[in-house]
Amino acid sequence: MILVVNAGSSSIKVELFDLALAPVLSGAVSEIGGAARLKLGALRAEISAPDHVAALGHLLRALADQGHGLSQLSAAAHRIVHGGAALTAPARLTPDILDQVAGYVPLAPLHNPHNLSAIHALSKLAPDLPQYGSFDTAFHAANPEIATTYAIPAAERAKGIRRYGFHGLSYAGLVETLRPDLPRRLLALHLGNGASLCAILEGKSVATSMGYSPLDGLVMGTRAGAIDGMAVLRMAEDHGIKGAGDLLNKHSGLTAMGGTNDMAALLGTDTPEARFAVDHFCYWAARQAGSAIVAMGGVDAVAFTGGIGENAADIRERIVAHLAWIGPLPVHVIPADEELQIARDALHLIQSGA
Repeated sequence: MILVVNAGSSSIKVELFDLALAPVLSGAVSEIGGAARLKLGALRAEISAPDHVAALGHLLRALADQGHGLSQLSAAAHRIVHGGAALTAPARLTPDILDQVAGYVPLAPLHNPHNLSAIHALSKLAPDLPQYGSFDTAFHAANPEIATTYAIPAAERAKGIRRYGFHGLSYAGLVETLRPDLPRRLLALHLGNGASLCAILEGKSVATSMGYSPLDGLVMGTRAGAIDGMAVLRMAEDHGIKGAGDLLNKHSGLTAMGGTNDMAALLGTDTPEARFAVDHFCYWAARQAGSAIVAMGGVDAVAFTGGIGENAADIRERIVAHLAWIGPLPVHVIPADEELQIARDALHLIQSGA
């Protein structure tokens, strides 16, 4: 069996897959460092979990109690948000690879440290268990240099300031779901609290809306999306760098315009602010879709995934209506399953002897 681990700052989510990639059991520990709660299948419990080691220990014991002990695990597989320019494919997590992941912490300070915490915690609890990593940036490694390069001085580019793109595991899973009937030129939109789009040509990403960080691109639940750099500098002058970062990442987007990041609530609220927030979200998704269509030289189909993409038919219809000038397009709705893609990546590596 393969244990998929997705670690955040105060939570760890796990899902267990058999070697046929069928899901067996899922669970999580939330509020690590506080009044932690364990959830695994039907089990619910309040626990003491001051850190990720303790949280994973509780999860492993709970798995064993339900008949899935460490001896049954072939591997653990982790979501790692940032693999930089070098880690462009799933990999076994050797000390060298982990050093590289640590080196990319400045590129993803809110994510990579917590991903590493779970990896190191599991190494302490199960030192003989092979661990693999799948990188959220890797799917976009196929983007041509012209699509990833910012027009800034070479010294700044040398610091790693370029477009990377995110939601790669979601897009990779979407591609696998659509095979063998994958459209040649696919416009894919991952719409949730975080939102992005991707131009997928013959199964490979050739352009994506997120850039150096997940802030860029589409309007999101609490993130501003694309914004002029000088406006960012003005906000930094007024609020300081940290304050501006908090405003742009945590208090912007749908929340700033409509008062909530809950799209269902906005769609159900008949106020000018709610209507404008929804219209703005759809307009900019479609406007940036035009850029992705140029990158592919046309479009053959559209695919939606993510919480909003899967569940909000009205949003899908509005975005597609903005693209009506292209002509009728097949529309696919694909449930997001990043955990399955991570398990799939690890299984391929196991089978190849990595």
